[in-house]
Amino acid sequence: MLRVPCFAFWVLWFLLALPASAAAAPAAGDLPEILKRGELRHIGVPYAKFVTGSGDGFSCELIQAFARELGVRYVYVRSSWKTVISDLTGQEFAVSGDDVRITGTAPVKGDLIANGLTILPWRRKLVDYSRPTFPSGIWLIARADSALQPITPSGDLNQDIAQVKALLEGISVLCMPGTCLDPGLYGLNDIGATLVPLPLKMNEFAPAVINGSAETSLLDVADTLIALEKWPGKIKVIGPLSLPQTMGVGFPKTSLKLLSRFNAFLDRIQKDGTYMQLVDKYYPGVEVYFPEFFNLD
Repeated sequence: MLRVPCFAFWVLWFLLALPASAAAAPAAGDLPEILKRGELRHIGVPYAKFVTGSGDGFSCELIQAFARELGVRYVYVRSSWKTVISDLTGQEFAVSGDDVRITGTAPVKGDLIANGLTILPWRRKLVDYSRPTFPSGIWLIARADSALQPITPSGDLNQDIAQVKALLEGISVLCMPGTCLDPGLYGLNDIGATLVPLPLKMNEFAPAVINGSAETSLLDVADTLIALEKWPGKIKVIGPLSLPQTMGVGFPKTSLKLLSRFNAFLDRIQKDGTYMQLVDKYYPGVEVYFPEFFNLD
């Protein structure tokens, strides 16, 4: 009868008891490990034509082109706003304002995040960002028949933001803490607005306002432009609630070589016109709203 030493038995039992996914999932690595592995894992949340969920979108095509430049296979890893950073960093965390507290570990599922990830101070504590890939900002939207009227632009963005905030006392506002729609990021916690936090997908905020879930909603520029196109005559933009923001690709803080290689790739496609072809494919006319960002000369 074969006898297995006690220590060896427990090691064997532990290995057999590991979930298949834990044994199979490759660990995070920098550029040399990715080249050796032969695949680039793109973590993305379906959102605003950046990631459509059907294999295309601005961010998908951007990372597919990057994978081709590296000579590796492209792999898409679907995620959610709740888990996307943990899927990259392997860290569970809690956010309070701009403060981040690590609370545990999580499986690492990919090599970079690309889905219109707004560059926020608290996120910088967890990931490194590429050079900006897309402009953004936060606007307040309302139903088209709302008594709230769009502000008259003053030519000073800070004054425009103050005008919008002055309208919000007693007004319900849809928001989503822990994302770019976190009201705390824009000083909305103490102005008398009724904040309505909902765990919605980004593309669900505009229809939620249309359906009466709240009088208004925070919404980023990309989703607002899509909503105006998708539901013409149903919503209106009241005005801005943030200074200009930008989006970027997120990388683990241990992937400096991969980040550097991506920035060089982005610089090249911006200079040769490939980048603007991609922008015009998914967001035609967006440069009218952000002429300074898209002045790539």
